[in-house]
Amino acid sequence: MSDFQASKQLVRDYYSALDSADQHTIASVIDQYTADNYLWYGVHPFSEQTDASGVAQVFWQPFLQAWSPVQRRMDIFFAGESETDGSTWVCSMGHFLGLLDDNWLGIPATRKMAFLRYADFNCVQDGKITRSGFFCDLLSVMRQAGVYPLPPQTGASFIYPGPRTHDGLLFAAQNPAEGSKTLALVDRMVNDLLELNHQPDQLVPPEFLQPCWHDDMIWYGPEGIGASYTIARYQQQHQYPFRTNLKDKVFNGHIARFGEGNYAGFFGWPNLTNTPTGGFLGLPGNETRADMRVVDIYRREGDKLAENWVLIDLPYWLLQQGLDVFARIPSTEGPNGY
Repeated sequence: MSDFQASKQLVRDYYSALDSADQHTIASVIDQYTADNYLWYGVHPFSEQTDASGVAQVFWQPFLQAWSPVQRRMDIFFAGESETDGSTWVCSMGHFLGLLDDNWLGIPATRKMAFLRYADFNCVQDGKITRSGFFCDLLSVMRQAGVYPLPPQTGASFIYPGPRTHDGLLFAAQNPAEGSKTLALVDRMVNDLLELNHQPDQLVPPEFLQPCWHDDMIWYGPEGIGASYTIARYQQQHQYPFRTNLKDKVFNGHIARFGEGNYAGFFGWPNLTNTPTGGFLGLPGNETRADMRVVDIYRREGDKLAENWVLIDLPYWLLQQGLDVFARIPSTEGPNGY
């Protein structure tokens, strides 16, 4: 039986040091907690980085310059052994809260409170963090700043809450049987969805999802798609558009997939490859194959899944098709800059 407490404590200490650092000390903090061969997977435009200096330069230093002061508002924290390779991972999900007092990535300063939604995966080996997958919802920040670059989305847009049960911070050790149960349910659900890729009619009725999902499930999708409540509305507002407006879907696997207690999650680099036929995100279709990098985090309640938080690196998926959402910002700014 694996004990993940030491790995969880290492990541908690790392976060405490990060949250206390400034632009000048952040690189040394990252270097202290990461291995020499460290690999950081960052969403577009941050890209992959191979050392502490690179991570600090592309994300943390500009972020801390623009957002001040910053609070980490963590909603979910759990660890586990990845099904992919047996490595130990720790997952954190929540929001960074700050005053957006300076321009960031071309997003204009609002001088108001803003939230950056994030999911962070850290692989721990021999007392060091060796790999990280850092996802954040940049399109949500654009919407908060009044420079949203895409057509209206099908779901709801708001600052997403944490678990309904308020029990997502698994700092204490958990019953391994519960984590195995959660992960097995997620695996079953994923396999059911993969089967749809080979079906001529992918618009399945709600009964197809009911073995794995509560009827009042909540799907917190990325900005650009939005959130949906109940199986029926999830299908109308996300599953059906995803199934009908993207073709030739290929599943590429996950870098990490693990669970602890009632929680489980995964991310891939990329998870999926597909071709837009028109309509997805309200945009026209093309014949360009594009990769999707995706995070899914789940909460199980009883024998079914109740909540699902999803982040997709949509700016990268769109960039592969020739749409740079950051270059579009100037054309979306209002007369007052936001």
